[in-house]
Amino acid sequence: MTSQLHALCIDANEPLRLARFWSGVLGWELEDDSDEGTTLLPSDDTGFRIRFLPTQEPKTGRNRMHFDLTSTSLDDQQRTVSTSLGLGAQHIDVGQRPEDGHVVLADPEGNEFCVIEPDNKFLADCGFIGALACDGSQEVGYFWSRALDWPLVWDQDQETAIRSPHGGPKITWGGPPLMPRTGRSRLRFDLALPARADQRAEVDRLVSLGATRIGTDRSEADGVLLADPDGHEFRVLAPASAIESHWC
Repeated sequence: MTSQLHALCIDANEPLRLARFWSGVLGWELEDDSDEGTTLLPSDDTGFRIRFLPTQEPKTGRNRMHFDLTSTSLDDQQRTVSTSLGLGAQHIDVGQRPEDGHVVLADPEGNEFCVIEPDNKFLADCGFIGALACDGSQEVGYFWSRALDWPLVWDQDQETAIRSPHGGPKITWGGPPLMPRTGRSRLRFDLALPARADQRAEVDRLVSLGATRIGTDRSEADGVLLADPDGHEFRVLAPASAIESHWC
């Protein structure tokens, strides 16, 4: 059985503060708060949780992944922007044009996200989190489609997108030119296996699809660290390490 997308992990200098920000924006519930981080549980069909993990490293450069939040009207878009600003977000310039309909913001630790205009057809059938928009190649889109067994919903001009058969956000990759890598990715995936699944076999399958083992070739207690074909890190959790999602 293939891995499931269990969590989006976000490195944070103040995990609880950042979790409270995103809880306020998304309307998700705070599950726990400990030295190991803080978790938000989805209140919609997103299908994965968000984990905020402590780090001492400051954010440098733009993230290779960000949220695209949808809107049902211009008033709804402005409400999301106003709510985000009130919780500690700020407007930022990433090169957007004056005629662009989306609003680009950064959360309290500088993580970029967009509030999309209401007439965006690509995200028309998606929930509030319309997409996880990623910097990445066509090859990495194909990899994640096979890794998660999610169908491609877009494959054109070297841009790709996948989506779970159960719904939820799309995951998109914008194709070349790619951003230069500047170290560890601040946003990363945790993959989960069902109980009694063979973690080693799943790691071998992902490697056969184009992933690379990082560090030692041994399973660690908190999961096996891999990199996708573009070099972005992700973990395959041991079956006992993950709580099964509501899509299992």
